[in-house]
Amino acid sequence: MRINKEDADAKAEQQLKPANSISPTFCVAMLKNGSTVKLEGNLNDFMATLKEADFAWINVQVGDLREDGSRIASELGFNPSIVHELVSQRFSGYDDHIKELGLLLPAVRVHELKVEINQLIVLMKSNIVVTIHGEHVTRLAKFSRYAVTFFKKVPKNLDDVDKISLVLVRILDENNERNFDGIRAIQEQGEQISKYLIETQKFRTELGSDIYKMKHALITYMEALWASLDVVHYLRYGDAEMITDDPIILQKVGMLSGDLTRQISISEQMSNVLASGLEVMQSIYNNQLTQLNNRFSLLAVWMALVGTAFLVPNTIATIFGTPIADHLEWHTQLLVIIISTLVSVLFVYWMMKIRGLFPKIEQ
Repeated sequence: MRINKEDADAKAEQQLKPANSISPTFCVAMLKNGSTVKLEGNLNDFMATLKEADFAWINVQVGDLREDGSRIASELGFNPSIVHELVSQRFSGYDDHIKELGLLLPAVRVHELKVEINQLIVLMKSNIVVTIHGEHVTRLAKFSRYAVTFFKKVPKNLDDVDKISLVLVRILDENNERNFDGIRAIQEQGEQISKYLIETQKFRTELGSDIYKMKHALITYMEALWASLDVVHYLRYGDAEMITDDPIILQKVGMLSGDLTRQISISEQMSNVLASGLEVMQSIYNNQLTQLNNRFSLLAVWMALVGTAFLVPNTIATIFGTPIADHLEWHTQLLVIIISTLVSVLFVYWMMKIRGLFPKIEQ
């Protein structure tokens, strides 16, 4: 499908389409004659447009970043080794080949407390920006709805490096904004977990597991943000030949760095809140364990008293059952048993009291 600046109806129709109907492989270009086009389809369909383009952005979805990504880079005139070098990195990468520049960015997806980090490759050369990613990265396809409008706003009197630098900044900003959605998802799950702190008796097992998952999600999410910040730091001074040195455009890069720093601060704050919640939960459990131990200790003390109350009269009654007590009256025997039992129980109670064996039960 082709969209130019005169075809307003086609553009409106494109913007009304649902996100899942947008092709993940497309080309947006500003032609030398001043018109803006957007093509969807295969890479071969874009080659003729690229020859007429003042500057262009190509987005390609591939199944395998290493093999398919290298092939796409080669077809567009890039050194295929640049893709191999980037995908070997964990979360982020920066590879400057003077006339070519390659970036690796993390694309974060959060579902409940599962953080998935996908790789997004950005290649720059002359007047073209290429983004290559897997099937789980859909943010750029959604942004492509407004790419034509954005291209029209790029001043035509700028140098090529300035134009593609503006496109790069906009792509980085879109990727960062979608990454920032992850902290909202983690916060929503944190709200669900926080209610467990009230139900400490019922959700004890689930609470421990969910807090661990949330902590792991936060750590992984923060790693992705730090990785994005590393890439932005490489760009903010415009040292690479493919990056502009225009202070106004570099200021936009600095704004990206500030946004990432704020998001990292929010994540760290959430981590501190989570740590505080863990301390509160640990205090609650320690208090409950102390109370339980005190109750068991108190039960043991009273069982000792009850045991004494049964053992002493039983022993004396056994003695009185022998010929030794034949000369004693039955009421005398009963009186001896009662008095000895009371004295024994009181003695055991006194000994436990002075030794502090009676625990205090805290309410």
